Amino acid sequence: MAGNDVRTSSGAPGEHGSLPSLAFGALGVVFGDIGTSPLYALKESFVGHHPLAVDPVHIYGVLSLIFWTMTLVVTVKYVFIIMRADNHGEGGSMALLALIGRRMGETRWTPAVAVLGVLATALFYGDAIITPAISVLSAVEGLTVVQAGLTPLVLPIAIVILIALFVIQSFGTARVGALFGPVMAVYFLVLAILGIANIIRHPEIILIVNPWWALHFFEIDPKLAFLALGSVVLAVTGAEALYADMGHFGRRAISIAWLYAALPCLMLNYLGQGALLLDQPEAAQNPFFLLAPEWARLPLVILATLATVIASQAVISGAFSVTRQAVQLGFLPRLRILHTSASAAGQVYMPLINWTLLALVMLLVLGFGSSSNLAAAYGIAVTGTMLITTCMMGVLTFSVWRWNPFLAGAVTGLFLVIDGAYFLSNATKIPDGGWFPLLVAAVCFLVLTTWATGRRIMRNYLREDAMDLELFIKSAGASLKRVPGTAIFLSSTTEGVPPALLHNVKHNRILHERNIILTVRTEDVPHLPFDGRTSAEDHGAGFYRLILRHGFMENVDVPAAMKAVHDCGGPIGVADTSYFLSRETLVPSSRPGMAIWRERLFAWMVRNAESPMAFFKLPTNRVVELGSQLEI
Repeated sequence: MAGNDVRTSSGAPGEHGSLPSLAFGALGVVFGDIGTSPLYALKESFVGHHPLAVDPVHIYGVLSLIFWTMTLVVTVKYVFIIMRADNHGEGGSMALLALIGRRMGETRWTPAVAVLGVLATALFYGDAIITPAISVLSAVEGLTVVQAGLTPLVLPIAIVILIALFVIQSFGTARVGALFGPVMAVYFLVLAILGIANIIRHPEIILIVNPWWALHFFEIDPKLAFLALGSVVLAVTGAEALYADMGHFGRRAISIAWLYAALPCLMLNYLGQGALLLDQPEAAQNPFFLLAPEWARLPLVILATLATVIASQAVISGAFSVTRQAVQLGFLPRLRILHTSASAAGQVYMPLINWTLLALVMLLVLGFGSSSNLAAAYGIAVTGTMLITTCMMGVLTFSVWRWNPFLAGAVTGLFLVIDGAYFLSNATKIPDGGWFPLLVAAVCFLVLTTWATGRRIMRNYLREDAMDLELFIKSAGASLKRVPGTAIFLSSTTEGVPPALLHNVKHNRILHERNIILTVRTEDVPHLPFDGRTSAEDHGAGFYRLILRHGFMENVDVPAAMKAVHDCGGPIGVADTSYFLSRETLVPSSRPGMAIWRERLFAWMVRNAESPMAFFKLPTNRVVELGSQLEI
């Protein structure tokens, strides 16, 4: 159906191991967020900000909406359609943006698609902050079901768990990750068992698969049914993770884990909660934990807490991964990236992102105080991301996959209506807390677009002021004294003479025997093969222009890459090579480009970016930095 424009992810870089083991691993990592939704989704429908009567009509109506939401949004949209749009095995909004940009080229729709991709990334950060807070809080609140007197301990315990979760990030998650699969497998099994144990008392609850119940809900109470969508959608929070984590496990493994494990277990649990509410309407206060017999509730709280920690870990790791992609694709300044695994390149730790997330999560927990209050803030970022993904899916089906226009329009239109309805329903919760993820997303969008625009303006100004390389070689190449060794001048553009070379000549009045102008370029694919990573031009008189390419999921090690370069006048030795960097001090001005306050923001981001020396892994004792001022 996707045609041959985009290959399937069967050869994804992260796919190592048999299909069953990959599916088992996916169960532990990919489905943590959506797997913990039963803790609060049904509860919020009946006791949330728009409470419903706990009677058969509303119970059947809500459960039918949950079933068809999971079927249409997760199964059809993500598993059967979106996950076929892999960028050489990688998924997620940034990978999808790069894929569409490469396939479409420069068209009148390119800027709009870029804005959508950046906006989806910005909304993801809002989701990444709320998920740990609401998941852990909802699990620890199970203690109040065990014993009402434990209520004062809920908030302190949740805060301690969350702080510990963020503190251990710097140690890496490889060892802890090995436990994810078994713990989540037990968790999903318990979900199914608890559901079945209660379904037995009301087997007729299975009739909710008939969409008539969802339609009947809208027929008898259209306003409350529309508002209920804001709680129903909590059942599919984490659906984006199926697509974002595709590079780690592959489409087939994730699809199998969803269709044959996660989806059946989740629906059995929701059906069990519905059966419980038919018998005990008062159980709506916390139907998930009341599914279990009294003796099993404390162990269930512990298991659910472990599951929510795993779900939070997956979101935090996702934030690191998305941020690294944004840095490599030029939407964020260079940030400090630490590798926590010697073998798994994808396992990284970013201190700035980690501590920023912790501070915001603590603000949420202390400010909202309970999972029910947080539920009002949850959903708007998720539904916004889903709506944007549908828009980008429309671009894919029409322009990239070139489906039949009628089919592409029908599929896109259907999901625009579905996702639009969920988004509008959640928009009613903006005054009650939905403003928070929107505020986070707005700030992130501003930062992402300011950096991308600022870099483009700065490159244009540098290109305008740059001296022609051939003219420079003729005028300075023969007249200046030469010293032994190789000088590598890093340049952001592939035209003209880099500022570092000009300043070196101006201040030191010498040239090295071999001078290489190096530009590091990020391609719009996640990984590049070893061959074809470099291309060199010989300009004569010992001058070479070299382009080093890498994928947006890869880290750059310039010295290691230079060892493989032999077409710039022979091998490049470490001991006789010096790296010259230009550090521009930006001066905001009235020149056309951005508003003055955005120019100041961009200048501040440039000053606080990670040093190129550390980012490109240059040897500290072989680097010379030369400063200059640039008006923007």
